[in-house]
Amino acid sequence: MNAFDYKKVITKIPHKPGIYQYFDTDNKLIYVGKAKDLRNRVASYFVTDRMQNAKTRVLISKIQDIKFTIVNSELEALLLENNLIKEHQPKYNVLLKDDKTYPSIVIKNEPFPRIYGTRKIIRDGSKYFGPYASVGMMRTMLEMIKDLYPIRTCTLQLSKENIQSRKFKVCLEYQIGNCKGPCEDLQSKSDYDQNIEDIKDILKGNTSTVLRHLEDKIKDAVTHLDFEQAHHFKQKLDKLESYQSRSAVVSSTLNNIDVYSIATDSKHAFINYLKVSNGSIVQTQTIELKKKLDESDEELLLLGIAEFRNRFQSDAKEIVVPFKIEFEDSNLNFIVPKLGDKKKLLELSEKNVMFFRKAKLDQYEKLNPELKTDRLLSQMKQDLHLSELPRHIECFDNSNFQGKYPVSAMVVFKNAKPSKKDYRHFNVRTVEGPNDFATMQEVIERRYSRVLNENQPLPDLIIVDGGKGQLSSAVEILKKLNIYTKVPIIGIAKRLEELYYPNDPIPLYLDKKSETLKIIQQLRDEAHRFGITHHRNRRDKGTLVTELELIEGVGPKTAESLLKYFRSVKKIKQATLEELLEVVNLKQAQALLDYFGSGKE
Repeated sequence: MNAFDYKKVITKIPHKPGIYQYFDTDNKLIYVGKAKDLRNRVASYFVTDRMQNAKTRVLISKIQDIKFTIVNSELEALLLENNLIKEHQPKYNVLLKDDKTYPSIVIKNEPFPRIYGTRKIIRDGSKYFGPYASVGMMRTMLEMIKDLYPIRTCTLQLSKENIQSRKFKVCLEYQIGNCKGPCEDLQSKSDYDQNIEDIKDILKGNTSTVLRHLEDKIKDAVTHLDFEQAHHFKQKLDKLESYQSRSAVVSSTLNNIDVYSIATDSKHAFINYLKVSNGSIVQTQTIELKKKLDESDEELLLLGIAEFRNRFQSDAKEIVVPFKIEFEDSNLNFIVPKLGDKKKLLELSEKNVMFFRKAKLDQYEKLNPELKTDRLLSQMKQDLHLSELPRHIECFDNSNFQGKYPVSAMVVFKNAKPSKKDYRHFNVRTVEGPNDFATMQEVIERRYSRVLNENQPLPDLIIVDGGKGQLSSAVEILKKLNIYTKVPIIGIAKRLEELYYPNDPIPLYLDKKSETLKIIQQLRDEAHRFGITHHRNRRDKGTLVTELELIEGVGPKTAESLLKYFRSVKKIKQATLEELLEVVNLKQAQALLDYFGSGKE
């Protein structure tokens, strides 16, 4: 197979907006992309390998042909890219994980149009509204329309000729008041069409126009002393106002605005869409995208915008987004609000997308627990700026009591879970007094000298409990052992949960709700628990031995032998002379009895 000569192809690509397509050796489409400058974008793929991630390098290795299509604007390129991805589903493109067909409300293109719910979009001139996120939402809307306006449900061909020739008879729907009988010319076409226009306004969220129309009808009926008709219109007005009050009203000044937000992790992206019309949220939906090439949030959000604008036939020119987007189109105005009603809308969208993301990930992780582990480790790698996934983490903590009985503890997490069989205690040997820095140096040196001597694998991350001082002490030993460049190390300070890096005076602050911070806190707290338990045991043992050594004739070794035999000072106090003689001589036994005042023979 001949090597693909990309340089020759790139010279033929113009500096214009459009979409580009990559094909493999079987002439199969493997990737579709958009660009405002086709040549520059395509050329950017063929830079030095080190500039690309692994997935992109695999894609580039499979390219054997490049085709492109020029369009008039970046918006056209975005929409065309979205359509081609949905049609061909190329292997390396973002995958829209949403194969459901959502219901819509259709107003048929026919005389005296019918209105009903459908999942099929037929391009016959009919008007479609939606799609709706659930069938329940659609049915609620249809029921309200039915209560407000008597619309026919039959499938009769109500042409002018058929009506004039008296071809049809009214049915039960007319008898019970659900239809005004246009089939027998009992309702004029103009009256029916006015109802349809009102219904269109309601479905678009423009209820204010319909309310004004009903108010005019009421006034007109009252003027003509037709109070029964006025009461009929008043009932419709009350129902419509009741429906409007249940809508999420944002601000009466906002109209025809699209709001988008995005939440991502290493493998998925979730995009929420809110449609605002006449001050109310009239549509909302969230979609999931599966990443393929480590796409940026901006690229993913633009794909989501194209999908939603196509799905909901949106013509909004004002688009609220969470961050600045490099996208040039005179018909679109991207806004990143800082405060006010639009900021509140964006925050509402972000709440929705975060809730949807959590629900989806919980569902995936329940089915496959390994997904949660991989996601957590990927998040930690990203948050802590690591080069490898931190599958093996070791955390150190020191404990002492007024400089006495100094101990250290090391806990190990593997795949974000405690590995208790790898926990270690260290009784500090070379440090006297409360010197936390020297204690950290001794423990780090003892631990990793042994790891190197026994050819054990180094951890993917070392965490020390403490700030700059403890971290610097540990770094000094890692340099001494020539492993400083082989394993990353950070320190966590308790007060504000700052994370310190070597040679960086400015700490890293993670979100208090961050899963990465929670794992680090769990490591720190577990090391503290494990260390303090050992420290208390050692301190208690030391305190008890000291009390026994106060007795004349009882030295450290004798005290240790007594505790080993009797297990506690309480049992030593209760022991008889014969029992004490099992461990010590007669003089020592008598001294013990005298000290504890038992007086037993």
